[in-house]
Amino acid sequence: MLFVVFAIPVYLVSVLLWGWRFPQSFKPNIKYVKGGYGYTFSRLKEIKQLDKGVDILFLGSSHAYRGFDPRNFPGMKTFNLGSNSQTPIQTDLLLQRYLDKVTPKMIIYEVFPNGFCIDGVESALDIISNDKNDIGSVIMAFKINDIPTYNTLIYSSWCEALHLYNSFSEPVRKQKFNDTYIRGGYVEKDLQQFSDTCCEPAKQWEFRREQIKAFEKTVTRIKTKKIELVLVYAPVTSSFYHSYINNQAFDSLMNTYNVSYYNFNELMHLNDSLDFYDKHHLNRDGVAAFNKELKHHLK
Repeated sequence: MLFVVFAIPVYLVSVLLWGWRFPQSFKPNIKYVKGGYGYTFSRLKEIKQLDKGVDILFLGSSHAYRGFDPRNFPGMKTFNLGSNSQTPIQTDLLLQRYLDKVTPKMIIYEVFPNGFCIDGVESALDIISNDKNDIGSVIMAFKINDIPTYNTLIYSSWCEALHLYNSFSEPVRKQKFNDTYIRGGYVEKDLQQFSDTCCEPAKQWEFRREQIKAFEKTVTRIKTKKIELVLVYAPVTSSFYHSYINNQAFDSLMNTYNVSYYNFNELMHLNDSLDFYDKHHLNRDGVAAFNKELKHHLK
């Protein structure tokens, strides 16, 4: 017990020194990436500066922040709170922090089956690195129970306390990724087309109980606030979509929550080569077509 009393503060300080002074190749278990891929830093900075509510709040993974362009919803104020590989565990945390601030009239929640099948480590690291950390971050880390997540949370908390990254700013344009940040939380990629349209091996979605539980908590939270909720399975390439043999199981799961649910892989037919830049992300032309079809169904 005396050793534990000694080891804990030594460990906490060691995480700070190691994370601050060593290059990433020397710290695989501290994955702090301020302003990494996906513009989470810019998105969360912008939402803190909103001075009034929005008409539509978008939630979900990269299919959300790359799939709902605010410029395609003229006359409405929208904000996109998507993030990298966002799972229901992270969605629940973000709504705890920001739902009362943005007070949306409608929430469009992009539900990608993979978000219910993964542990949420990638999304947790992204949010821990780019947002404030509080008791919600600690609870999220315990739910995920992953060493890099714990270490990154410790390091990020040190950075906040010591104001190590207060001067950080994220560029609007990231040439390395061919991405541009658009106000409202959207990320626009330069027009690219998907070339690899070969068949994929058959597989199936395997949903995690903890993700379903977090999703149900989010749905209940939104309903309690009397906010209209729409669930959307955004388009992916047909080759990717049809490689999963239990898509109907996911549709059935979404339809149990007594809210509007649209699977746009069944409602519209896009071209795998012309409308996507990879196997499950729409390009600029695909986003325009998808948003037009979405508005048609929402009318």
